[in-house]
Amino acid sequence: MRHSGEVNRVLGDLLPLALGVAISPVPIIATILMLLAPRARGTSIGFLAGWVSGIVAATAVFTLIASSAGLDDGSDDSSTASSWIKVVLGVLLLLVAVRQWRRRPRPGEDAPLPRWMAAIDSFTPVKAVGLGFVLSAINPKNLLMCVAAGSAVGGAGIGTGQAVGAIAVFTLIAASTVALPVLGFLVAHERLRGPLDELRVWLQANNVAVMSVLLLVIGTVLLGQGVGGL
Repeated sequence: MRHSGEVNRVLGDLLPLALGVAISPVPIIATILMLLAPRARGTSIGFLAGWVSGIVAATAVFTLIASSAGLDDGSDDSSTASSWIKVVLGVLLLLVAVRQWRRRPRPGEDAPLPRWMAAIDSFTPVKAVGLGFVLSAINPKNLLMCVAAGSAVGGAGIGTGQAVGAIAVFTLIAASTVALPVLGFLVAHERLRGPLDELRVWLQANNVAVMSVLLLVIGTVLLGQGVGGL
């Protein structure tokens, strides 16, 4: 019963973090651009593979670190350490949210986008795999989410199978906004071209605001959980 309750608690902690990764606009825009590029099939599948691999790798690494550090032994010290980790991650996410918001475009200005997006038409599947991995596992905003997710799983004191299942659920939700357009495009690419292009335009115009609000909400949740556990 204890393990069942812990698993449910972990899944509850993982849900907002997974949504934070899933709603990140930049990888969604990159996915759409690849789906509209000449090598749509190969690059989009490669990007999805890299995206999923990066999420799994980063989350698994920090799960092992949290478990090895003794955050799952059930002691008061480990509980306090887990709470402080949440506080630190929450503060970091809030700082990133403020930084993002301050960089938002002024009225009439175009929203800034990474320069590499202009080269997506020439991407090979191998480059797409690498880009997906970097954006999910190394990009600071997503990395903070994976650190928090790994800390939640590794510090929960659950079994290996349950930890693997929790990481799988986290990955499934976190990767869904990249996976669904790719899978949908493979099935009905002609019908999805128009809606995908409209979504790309909206995300390009609003990506900074969306990400700022998202980081603000998740940072506040983590900070609240951390303070509540001290």
